Amino acid sequence: MERQENAIDVRQAVKRYGSFTALKKISLSIMDNEFFTLLGPSGCGKTTLLRMIAGFEDVTEGSIQLYGQEIESLPPNKRPVNTVFQNYALFPHLDVLDNVAFGLEMKGASKTEARRKAGEMLELVQLSAFSARKPSQLSGGQQQRVALARALAPQPKVLLLDEPLSALDLKLRKSMQLELKHLQRETGITFIFVTHDQEEALTMSDRIAVMSAGELQQLGSPRDIYEIPRNVFVADFIGETNLLDVQVEDIRNGRAICHLGGGHELECDEVQGVGVGSKVHISLRPERIIISDVAIEKKSLKGKVIENIFAGTDISTIVDLVDGPNFTVRTSNSDRGNKRIFEPGSDIFINMEEGAARLLMD
Repeated sequence: MERQENAIDVRQAVKRYGSFTALKKISLSIMDNEFFTLLGPSGCGKTTLLRMIAGFEDVTEGSIQLYGQEIESLPPNKRPVNTVFQNYALFPHLDVLDNVAFGLEMKGASKTEARRKAGEMLELVQLSAFSARKPSQLSGGQQQRVALARALAPQPKVLLLDEPLSALDLKLRKSMQLELKHLQRETGITFIFVTHDQEEALTMSDRIAVMSAGELQQLGSPRDIYEIPRNVFVADFIGETNLLDVQVEDIRNGRAICHLGGGHELECDEVQGVGVGSKVHISLRPERIIISDVAIEKKSLKGKVIENIFAGTDISTIVDLVDGPNFTVRTSNSDRGNKRIFEPGSDIFINMEEGAARLLMD
């Protein structure tokens, strides 16, 4: 298989503002034609890294390469990248067609050529019928698509998107997630997407870089990030999980036997550096836990139902383990998913899918 070319190479990048270090030796590569997401809470450094790629922030240490070439010396308007901002930044006095054509004219295209290309971009984002309208006459989702069309019109090698969906309502945001993914596939342009929304990142991305406090916590596919978190932060930040403080009681055949309290034990795959007596953490995704009124095996844990929370597609059940911690169990709201709801106060057993318990270090 031919090796895919890297669009962006970030090498040991550091960004300081006086005594504050916003980015701490970040290294990552983003492949050509990849939908790549920088994910993390507010203040983690993801937007700072995006602005460094765009040229709006200088690199304090390290380097950033675009298709193998250093770009630190290039001003933003000389870099073959475009940015879609959170507020869209459309010109209110120009109609939609001229908004999209503006960037092309600034790059030297004739008015006729710029408007022709702008028309193609509006067709791509399904807004041809709105070309004569002003931005104020459009919905939030339509304005966002105009901003996308304007950014895509000059055919940048890389498109940077700084939380462009955050101002949209939930239903429109989900619709736009699919449209963005489709646009990225259709244009073949590398997308670098910044968000703090975990579901958004899991839905859209080829790969995700999870960041916290200026550091890269984990880099991988959405499935790997969710199913095989590297540490406590990633497990807790990505989706919902039962995060338990435990102590390793024994290690048998590469499996760590962890004590939960109340005589309860769980087995997990052993992690390097963990020995008997180690105080570690276990992550258990709620959808990988099954509750029953009978013990399926000796490893079943006994508990009592505290509460059921209806959330439309799912039902979350809070279970109090006898002399142990509480668990959240998620069941699909469908008879096909062997749905069975136990009333609060019911005595039940907790059973887990094979490999559900993930042993984590801090």
